[in-house]
Amino acid sequence: MLTINGKKVVADGITLNNYLTQAGYQKERVAVELNGSIIPHSAYEQTRLTDNDKIEIVQFVGGG
Repeated sequence: MLTINGKKVVADGITLNNYLTQAGYQKERVAVELNGSIIPHSAYEQTRLTDNDKIEIVQFVGGG
């Protein structure tokens, strides 16, 4: 089980890219911290989520 933005989630074994797609995030508009490290967009497809990972996802929103 993972912790994503403070909530327990079952997503073990999938890539970060797949999780973001399944959860409906626009990958170009998010920043992801995995276990205290910022993950660059170029590494989303290679980053595999594992049990006990702690992830924070921040979405950028435009506005005026």
